[in-house]
Amino acid sequence: MKRFLRHPFLWMFLFFLIMPYLMPLIKGYTALASEILIYAMFALGFNLLLSYTGLASFGHAAFFGIGAYAMALTQLKWSENLWLGLLMGMVSAGVFSGIVGALICRKRGIYLSLLTLAFSQMFFLVAFRWDEVTGGETGLTGLTRPPLALPGLPAVSLKGPMAFYFFTLAVFMIVMILIWRLVHSPFGSVLQSIKQNEMRAKYVGYNTAFYKWMSFTISGVVSGLAGAMFLLQHGAVFPTYMNWTESGNVVMVTIMGGGLINFFGPILGGGIFVILQNAIGAFTEHWLLILGMIFIAIIMLIPEGILGLLKRTRASA
Repeated sequence: MKRFLRHPFLWMFLFFLIMPYLMPLIKGYTALASEILIYAMFALGFNLLLSYTGLASFGHAAFFGIGAYAMALTQLKWSENLWLGLLMGMVSAGVFSGIVGALICRKRGIYLSLLTLAFSQMFFLVAFRWDEVTGGETGLTGLTRPPLALPGLPAVSLKGPMAFYFFTLAVFMIVMILIWRLVHSPFGSVLQSIKQNEMRAKYVGYNTAFYKWMSFTISGVVSGLAGAMFLLQHGAVFPTYMNWTESGNVVMVTIMGGGLINFFGPILGGGIFVILQNAIGAFTEHWLLILGMIFIAIIMLIPEGILGLLKRTRASA
């Protein structure tokens, strides 16, 4: 019982339960709390690749956008079923990330990073130009938020911001726990050994290319789920979701929060990013420039991120 009460998941869950009620204190709103959870989910999926496998992807927004487009097209062309849309978002992102991962998983360092960027821009241009399917520059808009239907229970409307927030919280907690279990499993230990020294992992007998491919694919699936949830949040999807700037944002979120040091770093970084984006964007359209300057300051002064700084401060106390 003591171990359960001290587990960070419990306290994080309790904090997120009351977070919508805290938003007005920082001039926020309930939908902003949902966006924090969605972006934190995206960053957690990306962090599996960056911090635990040692692979720096500069094009992960492609899978975020693919998940959003798959959810939108499922609604428009097939069915408005919530679970089917989320499943198609995950599967579509997983298929494309699996294909990209199979092509690049034997590469290392900057070569792998540049290839992810190239593939991301390729997907972005397809979404930008394919008017008949993706809507081109104007994207796909006017999409609905289907009700939550479970077998044997009455359907629950998710149109209200509070109802959607608690649904997002449930999805986020499931994803976070699954990723936690994954990185603390033997599979996660192999990923970390690849990050430390891939050559030694090969000599031990592990097929490092396969493990890197698996990490890339799982990360893509989580990113696709986050993209599908983002579509439900905003009711629209645009090609800009897949642009390289969005890929840079998730890198910034992960490092800023301390994802390289702490599992929960991307969650903190996601919260800070969304809140600063909303607060600074209310005063100037050049919010990204200011946020970039803040990120540069963090990298130069505390490269281990905010949670890394807290860990170092506690150790020296």
